[in-house]
Amino acid sequence: MKVFRGISQAVSSSPCALTIGNFDGVHLGHQTLLAKVRHAADRFGLAASVMTFEPHPREFFAQKLGDLSKAPTRISNLRDNMNAMADAGMDNIIVEHFNATFASQSPDDFIQKTLVKGLNVKWLMVGEDFCFGAKRAGNVELLKQAGVQCGFTVETLPLITNNGTRISSSAVRDALAQGDFRTSQALIGHPYTISGRVIYGQQLGRTLGFPTLNMRIAHQRPAVTGIFVVQVHGLSDQPLPAVASLGVRPTVENAGRVLLETHVFNYHQSCYGKLVTIEFLQKIRDEQKFSDLASMTAAIEQDATRARDYFSQHGVAATPLRTHAATDRI
Repeated sequence: MKVFRGISQAVSSSPCALTIGNFDGVHLGHQTLLAKVRHAADRFGLAASVMTFEPHPREFFAQKLGDLSKAPTRISNLRDNMNAMADAGMDNIIVEHFNATFASQSPDDFIQKTLVKGLNVKWLMVGEDFCFGAKRAGNVELLKQAGVQCGFTVETLPLITNNGTRISSSAVRDALAQGDFRTSQALIGHPYTISGRVIYGQQLGRTLGFPTLNMRIAHQRPAVTGIFVVQVHGLSDQPLPAVASLGVRPTVENAGRVLLETHVFNYHQSCYGKLVTIEFLQKIRDEQKFSDLASMTAAIEQDATRARDYFSQHGVAATPLRTHAATDRI
């Protein structure tokens, strides 16, 4: 799989089968779409390609308005989304920087500069409600007309449902916000996870008796926040039981950084720089600000006890997870 940072890197004479979207979480609807792209690429001898955006377009416009509350929460980081695309068999991933220049393109410019000249698209699949160009002026009908003139086929994917409910990133976000990991798994087809490299922290957890693996969350509005029962992949042949906190650490920090801090039970090895995956199993409580470190430490002890009780009842689930060398550095 090849990853291109923008259209300028991806310009090639190699024709492709393409889909376009945000693909946050790469849920079962996305997976169905990507499978059809892979099938078309095999059928017509094309490169299976996906074009996605960073930041999320709605996040860009929310920042422009100065109100991040209007941005959607983020289900997955870029690495995890691209790993899922790799699993779906994509040959090329184009990560387009969504900025004012890109957002201001007319629909015709998008078709000619991006699809035809930039990516050499010969087959394109989008959702039935796909819109593009400045002020979302372009639609599927315009794409089909352009396809006839420019030599590419356009197909649409009907809505994918789960028990009568539309499978969408919004539905996944709603489930995660409620700590409903059973529903999120039904929508994305696997347990909810976040992967990343272990970084150096303030060592505060160590002084409190709860050393943690720290992972930086790049986006400011993760789809899950709070304290969780989790298990950790990447440190052993089997997942390891743990308790984790994901949030802004209001008791000890006011910088607004989002961190995922994971205390692995009975694990004492150094793992800075390692790539690990945190699998979320159950929510314990919301993040909260304590009056002092003693109160916070007491709450952490209770959280750890609840997590240990969970594993005493359920054990550690040996969920197989793939490793992805292609996106390891992202």
